[in-house]
Amino acid sequence: MTVATLTPDRGRAGLLEKLLAAVRAEFRTEIYHPDPDHRVFVSPQCAVTGCDRVTWQQGLCNGHVIRWRHRGRPPMEDFLADPGRPVRGRGELAACVADGCRFGVNGRDLCMRHYDRWVRAGRPDPDAWEPPALAVPDPVPGECRLPFCTLWVDNPGKIFCRGHHDRWRNTGRPEVEEFVVACQLNGTAAIDLRGLPAQLTLEFQYGMQCRADAHRRTTPPRDVMHAVRLAKSSQVTSLLDLDEAQWRQRAKSRVREPVLFLIETRDAVETLRDGAGWEIEYPRDVWRMDRLPGIALPHAAAAPRARLRLDRIAQPWLRDLGKRWLRLRLMSGMSISTVHNSLEAVACFSRFLAHAGIDRLSDVDRPLLERHLAWVASQPGEWGLKKTRIQGLNLFFQAIRQNGWDDTLPGTAAYYLGDTPPPPPQVSRRLAEHVMTQIESEDNLDRWTDPAGRLITLILVRCGLRISSGLTLDFDCLIHDAQDAPYLRYFNTKMKREAAVPIDEELQDAIREQQRSVLARWPEGTPVLFPRPLANVAGTFRIADGSYRRKLKRWLATCDVRDEHGRPVRLTPHQWRHTFACRLINRDVPQEVVRVLLDHESDRMTAHYARITDQTVRRRWEAAMKVNIKGERVALAADGPLGQAQWAKTRYGIATQTLPNGYCGLPVQQTCPHANACLTCPVFLTGPEFLPELREQHTRTLTLIDNARSCGHTRVTEMNQQVADNLDRMIHELKNSHEQQGEIADAG
Repeated sequence: MTVATLTPDRGRAGLLEKLLAAVRAEFRTEIYHPDPDHRVFVSPQCAVTGCDRVTWQQGLCNGHVIRWRHRGRPPMEDFLADPGRPVRGRGELAACVADGCRFGVNGRDLCMRHYDRWVRAGRPDPDAWEPPALAVPDPVPGECRLPFCTLWVDNPGKIFCRGHHDRWRNTGRPEVEEFVVACQLNGTAAIDLRGLPAQLTLEFQYGMQCRADAHRRTTPPRDVMHAVRLAKSSQVTSLLDLDEAQWRQRAKSRVREPVLFLIETRDAVETLRDGAGWEIEYPRDVWRMDRLPGIALPHAAAAPRARLRLDRIAQPWLRDLGKRWLRLRLMSGMSISTVHNSLEAVACFSRFLAHAGIDRLSDVDRPLLERHLAWVASQPGEWGLKKTRIQGLNLFFQAIRQNGWDDTLPGTAAYYLGDTPPPPPQVSRRLAEHVMTQIESEDNLDRWTDPAGRLITLILVRCGLRISSGLTLDFDCLIHDAQDAPYLRYFNTKMKREAAVPIDEELQDAIREQQRSVLARWPEGTPVLFPRPLANVAGTFRIADGSYRRKLKRWLATCDVRDEHGRPVRLTPHQWRHTFACRLINRDVPQEVVRVLLDHESDRMTAHYARITDQTVRRRWEAAMKVNIKGERVALAADGPLGQAQWAKTRYGIATQTLPNGYCGLPVQQTCPHANACLTCPVFLTGPEFLPELREQHTRTLTLIDNARSCGHTRVTEMNQQVADNLDRMIHELKNSHEQQGEIADAG
């Protein structure tokens, strides 16, 4: 069933022509039947054996869900074992039990004729009463008009059997063909666009095509039908007849997906009509971020709905200047969150100007800004918000002057150092070890019902990542250095750069298990390590921040994590970052190492964790020559995220695991499997400063070998011979390099 030929009306000719050209043939039908294995318009079949309806809830169709609820929600396996008779919908109705009779049932499993005979017989026991054989009417009655029903119609004036005639009458006596198709589609995955105006039909077809082409969000056909019914009830001829706010108001429903599909379809139609880009968006008072080229959208499912509401700026002259400034900030690479903060600063100033009765830029001078400072201080909000409002406005004034946007701005309109109040004292947000012991308990970690949530928790606790960096990990996030030590490569979402942090083998194994789980769900691969489990066709959507926080809250309640006073613990994931840093400081790790592990930009960002500095350690380490047990020289990786993280790992080992004759290169998160056997350990390192100790140990080892041989202790001889060989190679390499450095110094 295809759409009839359309004649474009005046005023909408351009859109109709574009729709007719854009909608492909597969979607140009009033009844769209998605393939059973369609990855976008998903329509899984009801779990009840023999039921051809699509799933509604709990893996059941709507009819079986209702039956399951009426039974008191029994265990699903018990219900599936005995689901009862087939649900009503498209099946043939019950026929009269009398032999040879194909009329529909009127009562007592009898048709109207046999029911009348049963009444005349005095209403005997139905099980004992034998229905009389009545003559078949001549001519034989026709069958019900519905293709799946073979019952006879009651009289020649009807076209449906008794039961289907009652259903047709109760639905308002629609057109016969319309009723027949509706009965056939009942409970299926079909999307029925019949009854919509021609252009509205095309718009929905285009929206379905765009959703299928995007190949990102799963969209059950029932959600599309919810949107179709909403459009029908609104009596519009085009989705563009109402704006987004009006559609949301019309919906008045808690069902989010159908409304989102309708609004996204409206946006797609509007983009098809008007195009996209700065020339289209700039004049608008609400900028749609997905329509702007070169804008980095956040890694969230709601990113396509990102909006910049410039209608919050009341004064037209101020809004025009604000638009120029915000566009400049977006094109300079500022993140959407930063630009939102800039908009907040201008919008706050707009509210102040309305309060002060100022309507000209020339009246914005230093005395007015001093009043603005006092007004901002009196508004609700934390210190950070007030600081953003003041500093953002100062940057706005600087941009006006630098770019010559308006020469009427007085030169005194500026804020100066000290205008904003100092930040409040920073209170440690670290979690007590009493709480961390409960969080890191294996028993509690095993209570995570979602393995991905458990792994995210481990990464945040053990690596000190921000939650934004932890949730946006790429699928291939594991890297290794020359010693095959594992590192977690991540994107520092605050500093906008890649970084790496050393991890232990247990965490590495957990990440690899998560990778296998993701590939099992999305065999074609996915770019993210933690994809959203639902409505995620290609696995490109990352799990949302709010989703993890809700899961974390439920997990803490399940584990009954309490503080030292017995109160339930309420925490934020960022507190694990503070705890991670404080633990490092308490282990005497230098502040510079902590800075590298946390990937802070400067020491000042790490200063609230400790007041110590150690900026010469890496230079000294790189200047010294180190060898391993094979006598091979050890060099750190080149500059970059891995080089920084590798140095931090090595420096941490030096600070906490120095040995009498060298250093341990094992990551501090691991337990040493070579107890008291460092000279045969593959991660042992040493340098020329340990030559006297190495020579002395070499002499002692040779003596032990001689004694063992004389006593016939073969195993002891073999173990010590390996140590002696390693010592020999290390001493030889260190001695040669020391002599080479002396010759170079003499030549200099």
